[in-house]
Amino acid sequence: MADRTIRIGTRGSKLAMAQTGTVAQRLTDAGQHVEIVPVSTPGDRSSAPIAEIGVGVFTSALRDALLQGDVDVAVHSYKDLPTAAEEGLTLAAVPPREDPRDALIARDGHTLGELPPGATVGTGSPRRMAQLRALGLGLNVVPIRGNIDTRIGKVTSGELDAIVLARAGLARVGRTDEITETLDPRQMVPAPAQGALAIETRVDDVDTEHLLRSIVHDERTRVAVTAERAVLAALEAGCSAPVGALADVVEDLDEAGAIVERLSLRGIAATESEGDSVEVLSASAVGETADADALGRSLAAELLDLGAGALSH
Repeated sequence: MADRTIRIGTRGSKLAMAQTGTVAQRLTDAGQHVEIVPVSTPGDRSSAPIAEIGVGVFTSALRDALLQGDVDVAVHSYKDLPTAAEEGLTLAAVPPREDPRDALIARDGHTLGELPPGATVGTGSPRRMAQLRALGLGLNVVPIRGNIDTRIGKVTSGELDAIVLARAGLARVGRTDEITETLDPRQMVPAPAQGALAIETRVDDVDTEHLLRSIVHDERTRVAVTAERAVLAALEAGCSAPVGALADVVEDLDEAGAIVERLSLRGIAATESEGDSVEVLSASAVGETADADALGRSLAAELLDLGAGALSH
């Protein structure tokens, strides 16, 4: 296949281009010819909050370009993908995941615990907003939009005391040196699939699918993300609250004392009320890697039993 050029569709943002570049490099190193094709999406053209413009705003245009044959491959931030599959497309590969944790960038090098009560912290995520408020630190948590440069600029200009955003994005654009604290997932559970990429192709393009699977796919990442996304998919029907989930493939011992790999999963559903009253429901589970989807759905059912269905925006 090296005699053909693989056209890789991506959003045109600095972050999207950087993460797509990592996929393109893996293919180039394997002897493939690639071309990166930027695609403008409604999410890039709107300044409205993501919750208002809807799931899929960053993926629909990419998927259209793929279905229309304008590109051969689409690279998405996995957490931007709707949980429902798109007819005619297949998830060809999930590359190795970046660090999925959230990160704090604060003035004066502060950690979260060092920020004074009343400090203004910005984030674009209702999930982060709810968890920050639930910590009871007396922070003034406000919503923000914009790319990484814009968000960091709000701290350096003094408009905000701190921001919380995905560590993976900062790593991909080379700005991890500005992080003042990487947040413990027990304190701030990431979004399902945070730090992971999803690579889609057309279902009828089996050659490209097999090529991607052999060169860029990481099965441990796919298994973990499958469980996290299953939590989200199962909760979407009965819960409008922000959801966090993080899975890890861990070594365990079976009944015979042999080392086996299992999946450890934690999930939360949280309120995002404007007042001080915040509730974060949490559950965890361990299961077989082959049962990733069922493990996620089971954990979601536990969260609903705890009352996640009663949580709302």
